[in-house]
Amino acid sequence: MASRIHAFDALDNFRDYGDYATTAGGHVRPGVLYRSAHHAGVSEGDLERLAALDFGVVIDLRRPVERRRQPSKRAPNFSGVVIESDHDEVGEAPHITFLKTSDLTPESGRQFMTATYRELPFAPAHLDLFSRYFRALAESDRPVLIHCAAGKDRTGMLAALTHHLLGVSGDDLMEDYLLTNTAVDLEARAPGIAEQMKAFTGRTASHDAVVAFMGVEAAYLHAAIAAMVERYGSIDAYLERALGVDAGLRDRIVERLSA
Repeated sequence: MASRIHAFDALDNFRDYGDYATTAGGHVRPGVLYRSAHHAGVSEGDLERLAALDFGVVIDLRRPVERRRQPSKRAPNFSGVVIESDHDEVGEAPHITFLKTSDLTPESGRQFMTATYRELPFAPAHLDLFSRYFRALAESDRPVLIHCAAGKDRTGMLAALTHHLLGVSGDDLMEDYLLTNTAVDLEARAPGIAEQMKAFTGRTASHDAVVAFMGVEAAYLHAAIAAMVERYGSIDAYLERALGVDAGLRDRIVERLSA
């Protein structure tokens, strides 16, 4: 749904991921759940728009090295809590290693992303941040924003878990995940991204490979869900046993976010 997408000067993939019907006959409140890419390059006008949304909690899913390389800008009157993790401090990010060492083709990109998604739910940083995020959902009475670098993978998986918990249908859950491919003009952005990739890897990727790497596909999210089910038996068991989202916490989140 294109109306979910908010246009900013220099902030990509900013969307409201609330306002979905639930299978129980309810509705997720609009205007309280937001997702985006990183905020390092936002304009003064963007900061004013973000300030008007009055975020109580911002969950930054990026690794420490990502935050240092592209530090977030905040409005002068920002009064929210920023949740971030110092896990994964050591070593190069897996996607950087991939870009430096693998064949840069659409198929290799898809294989890498599928394998990455199978590991995302279990990374120590994500277990830490996801669990703190769900506690914040139950406690905050102001809007919440989640973001990573591009706002598509780590952010997309966390939004999908939220939708599952709230009872959003599988079709709507997937529609929201795939909306990245509409929110970001992949074709137009690919040449610039290719130049950035070449600058830090010394290698040239084809246009199609860059588009595939920048976008999302249903198979990626399906891979993450399958991995959760294999290890825990169900998404609900993953939420409870891996993230500590027990029945009481779940009920508080549903109560707060139901329209």
